Amino acid sequence: MPATADSDDDTVATAVVVMLTGERYEVEGSLQDVEAAIVAASRGSILQLAWMTEADSGRSIAINPLHVVALEPGISG
Repeated sequence: MPATADSDDDTVATAVVVMLTGERYEVEGSLQDVEAAIVAASRGSILQLAWMTEADSGRSIAINPLHVVALEPGISG
């Protein structure tokens, strides 16, 4: 079951972005928010990347929207 934002604790919704290469990145945000960021980047200028925050490390990562093959609910929380 995906993590959800909850006022009682520090859980954050996460989603797993699966890349064409098979790499998987768990990022902060609901499935809908992550999908929207990827779609916006794909409709943006040439080679626009979707910037996200990796759930475990907190580091910023840039995802090439043309290489995303699937989104899954995350497991972090």
